[in-house]
Amino acid sequence: MKRYAFIFPGQGSQAKGMGEDFYHSFSMAKECFEQASDVLKMDMCKLLFEENQELNQTQWTQPAIFLVSYIAHKVFQSEFSLDPVLGLGHSLGEISAIGAACGLGFEQGIRLTHLRGKLMAQVCEGKDAGMMVVVGVEDEALESCAKRLQDEGREIWCANYNGDGQIVLAGKKDDLSASEGVIKSLGAKRTLLLPMSVASHCPMLSGMCDEFEGLLEELLENEFVTPIISNATMQAYRSKEEAKKLLVSQLISPVFYKQSIRKVDDGVDGYIEFGCGNVLKGLNKRLSIKPTLSVSDTSTLKETIKILG
Repeated sequence: MKRYAFIFPGQGSQAKGMGEDFYHSFSMAKECFEQASDVLKMDMCKLLFEENQELNQTQWTQPAIFLVSYIAHKVFQSEFSLDPVLGLGHSLGEISAIGAACGLGFEQGIRLTHLRGKLMAQVCEGKDAGMMVVVGVEDEALESCAKRLQDEGREIWCANYNGDGQIVLAGKKDDLSASEGVIKSLGAKRTLLLPMSVASHCPMLSGMCDEFEGLLEELLENEFVTPIISNATMQAYRSKEEAKKLLVSQLISPVFYKQSIRKVDDGVDGYIEFGCGNVLKGLNKRLSIKPTLSVSDTSTLKETIKILG
């Protein structure tokens, strides 16, 4: 049997209609939607299947993505038995990876992701928080630029390393906007301020760390069946004690997604992405020659199982 890593997307992968195909095709998926709706006191079908503003609010985005990733993984495992060699997520996706590794129950995962989003929104409220994609600048050049801007009193940090020449910055929106000219002078092909009101993976979230660690202590299982790769350190872990430190660190540290894929690549034959769309599959095309399969609806489920044989 080939060695696959199971990977899970984070915020930005959400879209109207996600999970709907699974909902209508599998009773287990319908039950998960109903259970999540009960836990959150929110109609998850309405949230995910109808046009609304709430899906892009982080306290609802996060449990919605966890819900669909959880269902995609469960449906796949019910149709095809495959144990991964490791789990890896992008930001929020690290929590989905822990759920797939039996380190977090479904209801606990829905609660944890909702409260994580709620705390992020609260701690960033009134701080003009935002994030900006930068394309076409080398890591070292952008890191040096961010450091110079910090020395000038601007709140800007490198937050997500998605690929070569693709980094997401976090910080104050005004500071990010005011720095676009400087960043473009480094040779940036594109800068884009994202429609977000939180600044993830930077010191602006430090005010939620203690409360979030308490939630992890309460909700995580003691041991995980699969090793998880930390976004913050690129190291493998599989226990609650390690997860508490690393998931808290992830809040205020960059997501080293690019570096993590390259670190584990020699030990796997491919990747399977569970959740909404093909965000990580797109990133992986530039990071690895190994295949990335996806499970986001019944069509991609059948396609992935056919390839796996």
